[in-house]
Amino acid sequence: MSPEEIQKVTNFLRTKFQLPSISVRKRPQKDDSAEVYIGEEFIGVLYRDDEDPDDLSYSFQMAILEFDLEP
Repeated sequence: MSPEEIQKVTNFLRTKFQLPSISVRKRPQKDDSAEVYIGEEFIGVLYRDDEDPDDLSYSFQMAILEFDLEP
């Protein structure tokens, strides 16, 4: 993902979730995905789907571990 593309997706997520501390960061040695953080905490991976050049989309995957749900 290009820096411009990462910035567009970051802006979208910040607006959609009303969360200015969310950020998308380039993954080392990967061009088809990026990492998503809230502050300095890694929360998931964003995948770029460009299989159909006329229908570019992104998929966000976040794992929620059982101990994360503890009060």
